[in-house]
Amino acid sequence: MVNRHALKLVHVARARRAYLYAFTLCIQYLSESHNSSSQFIQFLPDADLFRAAAMASGVKVTDEVIAVFNDMKVRKAQANEDEKKKRKKAILFCMSKDLKNIVLDDGKEILLGDLGTKVQDPYAYFVNMLPPDDCRYALYDATYETKETKKEDLIFIFWAPDGAPLKSKMIYASSKDAIKRKFEGIKHEWQVNGLEDLKERHTLAEKLGGNSVVTLEGCPV
Repeated sequence: MVNRHALKLVHVARARRAYLYAFTLCIQYLSESHNSSSQFIQFLPDADLFRAAAMASGVKVTDEVIAVFNDMKVRKAQANEDEKKKRKKAILFCMSKDLKNIVLDDGKEILLGDLGTKVQDPYAYFVNMLPPDDCRYALYDATYETKETKKEDLIFIFWAPDGAPLKSKMIYASSKDAIKRKFEGIKHEWQVNGLEDLKERHTLAEKLGGNSVVTLEGCPV
């Protein structure tokens, strides 16, 4: 039987880690923006950064996001060809304009039906979908081979590039636990802070299976 109290403690611990990361970003911003203690009064306008992080703690995940995850998680062996083509290989999620919901990032997806036509290399295409100056959450359904067998695994990615505004980093960091709670059963998580961490596919391969992975999306690693 699941110990509900223990689960609650786990969620609290995760939330505290997210807030600590957001608070650290705030301190970083303030230290970089203000050079001396005599400018302390100038910290006050930056309180909106703390308010943004606090507001993000109550963010909701839309039903559309949950439905996409459930569809990607369940691989239907009996699905017909049309259904398989509509299944998502990768997708991005973002904050809504009012910062109250995590929603689908419009048009930022790869369908299985795109492979071999619109998309030749799904991993490279996915990397190019990520905005260089803002944060995102993502699901990527990786196809890879180990020395023993061929596998498929979902990986949850938190994209927080160095070039993103600090306010955005704080909001996404504080909201990450909300979306992760909806993605039950995800075995792999990856926080990425720059394209240099993504360009070489062996980095993702190591996340999936360490040195045992020999190919990712049909390409050697």
